[in-house]
Amino acid sequence: MKRYNNLYPQITDFSNLVLAARQAQRGKRFRENVLKFNYNLEAQLAKIQSELESKTYQPGRYKTFEICEPKPRLISAAPYRDRVVHHALCNIIVPIFENTFIADSYANRLGFGTHKALRRFTSFARDSRYILQCDIKKYFPSIDHEILKSLLRRKLKCHDTLWLAETIINGSNPQVPVIDHFPGDDLLSPLQHRRGLPIGNLSSQFFANIYLNSLDHFIKEQLKAKKYVRYVDDFALFSDDYEFLAQARTAIEKFLVSLRLKLHPVKSQLYETRHGANFLGFRILPDRIRVRSENLRRGRRRLHQLQRDYAQGKISFQDVHCSILSWRAHLAHGDSWQLCQKIFASLVFTRE
Repeated sequence: MKRYNNLYPQITDFSNLVLAARQAQRGKRFRENVLKFNYNLEAQLAKIQSELESKTYQPGRYKTFEICEPKPRLISAAPYRDRVVHHALCNIIVPIFENTFIADSYANRLGFGTHKALRRFTSFARDSRYILQCDIKKYFPSIDHEILKSLLRRKLKCHDTLWLAETIINGSNPQVPVIDHFPGDDLLSPLQHRRGLPIGNLSSQFFANIYLNSLDHFIKEQLKAKKYVRYVDDFALFSDDYEFLAQARTAIEKFLVSLRLKLHPVKSQLYETRHGANFLGFRILPDRIRVRSENLRRGRRRLHQLQRDYAQGKISFQDVHCSILSWRAHLAHGDSWQLCQKIFASLVFTRE
């Protein structure tokens, strides 16, 4: 396997830091912390460059908050200057790892995304009798730091680049504790492994893809699964052979031990596709695709919040228009024409 060296000068190059700052501020450039950073942009980037070159850079403290939809999760927000550094690193190393990813891994990749994953999932589901649908138990909190670092070293030989990547990993804030034992562990082993990446970081999303890349290749190349789709930690195998999928589940569970991960015992199931499957907010049936009820309820709540925010002058009509277009585009991936008419026909936006 080819390993890459002499990457660090590209990461610390001032033009790369300028690009990283532009990327980090997309959709956020009027926020107070971004405006403050941009007020002295060149000085801020020069300081980051100096810290990276002297290896005195250290990540700042995360701000954390919990969301309850679609499920309870701890979200961590890195300081803005750290997000610039994340982009600077990813700009250089993502293309190196991108070439190693399989075609049916769809999360956090340019030109892929949820809707392409949904189309692929639907195609496989309608062409197969059975589906093995799996979910990793507490994926982000379970990612083992030492295993992740070893995976990075397989492709990166540049010591300075590895130092920066490992500094970002080491700077992760504590996540929800996961106490799982694996073969060879003693009682205290789970406490001796530093685990967990903050959901919300660009770098975390990229590292999460690297972490499960070996699973993708195992399923495709060792298990010979022809129909397979993964989006983050939600993945599915399809076949007309029930026994093949049953054996595949056992093999996957054994393989995941090497990553110190486990399948979710309830969400991981083998069943007939004719009953319908849930994936990325939709329910895929043999003859139609429906928006899941819980996603529809969340969408309606967001629309009502938009109405209140617009009435109070908190957002512009352009913001409302963009949000509605985005929601309609999402619904369009299901068989939802009548649903769209019902939802949007009664929407009225007025100022108080």
